[in-house]
Amino acid sequence: MHKKISAAVIGLGIVGASVLATGSATSHGYTNLPISRQALCANGTVKDCGPIQYEPQSVEGPKGFPSGGPADGKICSAGNSQFAQLDDPRGGRWPATKVTGGQGYSFTWRLTAPHSTTDFRYYITKNGYNPSRPLTRADLELQPFMSVPYNGTRPGTTVVHQGTIPTQKTGKHLIVGVWTIADTSNAFYACSDVTF
Repeated sequence: MHKKISAAVIGLGIVGASVLATGSATSHGYTNLPISRQALCANGTVKDCGPIQYEPQSVEGPKGFPSGGPADGKICSAGNSQFAQLDDPRGGRWPATKVTGGQGYSFTWRLTAPHSTTDFRYYITKNGYNPSRPLTRADLELQPFMSVPYNGTRPGTTVVHQGTIPTQKTGKHLIVGVWTIADTSNAFYACSDVTF
């Protein structure tokens, strides 16, 4: 009898640990192309990232960007203090994806839990952007260079948007991808450093 009770307690412990371990891992999404800061942390390219290295899919914050959403200086972390390393410009030394203005590009997201979706939007920094300072709305062109409406449909686990890299850009820039969820008050944010 004692062995059966012990086995049951151990079994419940394993189930409980599994539920806790997968609780945050089943949510949500981030950009792979161009590679986002959270993906660079998760794959080990960038070190000293804190908890984001274990859950790159969890950069979730208030929707309504750019009129709402996370505060200036906290856009890349979606205003989530446990992911503040994503807002740290690291002296402008985040690895950057090489792009060419006007080139066709496959903007790609990896979603670990697809949600009913309003849209995906992509913003880019203005010419003169200083990559050694935290990102603010004043740094961004506030009209997205690409918007992909979903009208409440649920995307798959890999999402690819065919678009065009903005022209008349030089040097280092930041692309902010925003995945707006239709049936919650939140969106997911992904900052990708690029160089022209």
